[in-house]
Amino acid sequence: MKSQEPTVVLETRVVRGSGGGPDKTILNSPRFLDGQGYRVVCAYMHPPDDPGFPALRKKAERWGATLLSVPDRGPFDPRVLLELLRICRRERVTIWHGHDYKSNLVGLLLRPFWKMRLITTVHGWVDHRIQLYYWIDRFCLRYYERVICVSKDLYEQSLACGVPESRCILIENAVEITEFARTMSPSEARARLGENSIRPVIGAVGRLSAEKGFDVLIRAADQLLSVGHDFEVWIVGEGDQREPLQSLIDGFGRGERIRLLGYRTDPTEVYQAMDIYALSSLREGLPNVVLEAMALGLPVAATRIAGVPLLVQDGENGLIVEPGSVEELRNALGRLLADSDLCARLGREARATVEARYNFHARMEKIRGVFDELLNSGNSSSSAFSMMVQADSSSR
Repeated sequence: MKSQEPTVVLETRVVRGSGGGPDKTILNSPRFLDGQGYRVVCAYMHPPDDPGFPALRKKAERWGATLLSVPDRGPFDPRVLLELLRICRRERVTIWHGHDYKSNLVGLLLRPFWKMRLITTVHGWVDHRIQLYYWIDRFCLRYYERVICVSKDLYEQSLACGVPESRCILIENAVEITEFARTMSPSEARARLGENSIRPVIGAVGRLSAEKGFDVLIRAADQLLSVGHDFEVWIVGEGDQREPLQSLIDGFGRGERIRLLGYRTDPTEVYQAMDIYALSSLREGLPNVVLEAMALGLPVAATRIAGVPLLVQDGENGLIVEPGSVEELRNALGRLLADSDLCARLGREARATVEARYNFHARMEKIRGVFDELLNSGNSSSSAFSMMVQADSSSR
C-alpha cells in the first residue's frame, strides 16, 4: 500500500536584506514539521540581486529549510504572481501561509487558479509610513481562513479589522531553547570575539530602522556615561538608519563606548558576550530578540509595547520602561549596571519564563494543530474570499 504523501505548506514572505525576526520562525519551521505529515517549502519575494539574500540562504541551509527565490521588481511586477503560481503547481501546495501584506494579497489572487487553503501569521505592523500596504494587509486578513497572531494586542487588532473570532488564533512567538542556552560567561564570549574589554556590555539586536528606537538607547547610554558609569553598548544589525545613528554617536563623542557592530549571521555568540539586554523599540509584535536574550539568561530592560508586558513582568523577570523615554531607559539600565544581584535574579527568572511558556517546539505543535484542524474542517470556507467580496459589494 502506497504511503500517503505529506501535505505541502508554502511559507511566503517579502524580504529585503538579511531578513528579521519573522525569518527565525519561518526558516526554523520545516525541521519541526518534517515527519509530522507536512513538507514545508519557503518562498521569499526579494529585490533581484539583493546582497542580503545569500545570508538568508545560509540560515535556511543551517536549519534544513528549502528556500526558493522569487525576484520581485516592485509592487506591479506580474512575474511574481506567475512564478509563485508555478511554484504552487510544481510543489503541489495545499496550504498557503502568508506572513505580510504582499504574500497575503498574492495568496488571495492565486487562489482561483490553484486550489489551496489560506493561513496567515500577523507579526506586527511596524512601519505605518506606507499606509497603502498597511491597509491592504488589514483588508486581506478578513478573507483568510485562519489568522495566527504572535501577541495579544495583534489578536485584538485583527478582530477589529473584521477577522471572525472563530478564525483568529493567538500563538505567541517562541525560541528554540537548546539553541539559545548559555555555554560561556560574558568575558569568555568576548574573548572568543577578540574583545578584551572588561567593561560590562549592554547589547541590542535588530534592524537599524526608526521603529527600533536605537537613538533612544544611544541617548540614554550617553547620559549614563556622563555620570560616571563604565560600560559599552553593542548594537547588532544593519539598516537605513545606520548613518544617522553613527552621526549621533559621533556627535556625543562616544565612538569607543557605543558601537554599531553590523550584521551577524549568528548573533548567539554576541548575546553571550552581553551582560544586559536593552529593547528600545517604539513598535513591535512580540520581539524574538527579547525572547532570545531572556533564554540566554540576560537581564532585560524593555519598552512597554505590544506583547512585551505579558512576557516581561516588571521587577520579576526584567524591567519595563515607556517607549521613547530616554529618562526611563536610562534609569532602568542604571539600576542594572549598579546591582549585580538584581541582574542575576532577573536573568534566572527570564530563562525560566522562556522555558515554561515560550518553547519553540511547543509553538510548532500548536501550529501543526492549526494545520490539522483546517484540513479536517473540509472546504466550506475555501470560497470565503469570493463570498465575502460579494457580501461587501451588496452592502454598499
